[in-house]
Amino acid sequence: MFYEVVIPAAGQGKRMKAGKNKLFIELSGIPIIVYTLRVFEEDPDCRGIILSINPAEKDYFNQLIAAYGLKKVKKLVMGGKERQQSVYNGLHHAKEDIVLVHDGARPFITLGQISELTTAASLHGGAVIAVPVKDTIKKAANKKVLETVERSSLWAVQTPQAFRVSILKSAYEQAEAEEFLGTDDASLLERINEQVVIIEGNYDNIKITTQEDLYFAEAILHKQQHGKR
Repeated sequence: MFYEVVIPAAGQGKRMKAGKNKLFIELSGIPIIVYTLRVFEEDPDCRGIILSINPAEKDYFNQLIAAYGLKKVKKLVMGGKERQQSVYNGLHHAKEDIVLVHDGARPFITLGQISELTTAASLHGGAVIAVPVKDTIKKAANKKVLETVERSSLWAVQTPQAFRVSILKSAYEQAEAEEFLGTDDASLLERINEQVVIIEGNYDNIKITTQEDLYFAEAILHKQQHGKR
């Protein structure tokens, strides 16, 4: 099923403490963002990539796109102060019936999972990829435990998240009008009572956020390159 993808890529990644956009950090000599873009570049169902960026980094993004032969990046748009605004700016340029929103710092999503997401979004309106929570979860206040949360119904949500573009645009317009800031794109659909379904993913689909995540990312990359599943 054909789709476009919006990738917010304007964040500065303060938790990474790299002194630059974390998407430019290299794994085995290649920037993180290139790994992410290559997934969609190689997907025959992807009709275009829209990147929301910091305008000051536009030249460098263009250099990467040219150097790595990334033909599907069709638009670089200005990122916003918040991720939600960055996605909204990119969403204005989406033309396909299905749109994905994906974190630039998640380079390990698979084509099979993307296909499941787009199919589910076409049927239901919205779909997220998620994994069951493995750890015991405590609810606390002032570092004092209030209760242990029953975890069988809890999922850790990742990206991409996939939507019918008309529904997502409507959800964003309402959130913008009401100055609502959601924790993810699916939360904007939830608040207007649109259905969102879960596609079970895998734990390799990490978001590279901290220095420690770079060690895990290198290990996952090594596993992929050596054909280990």
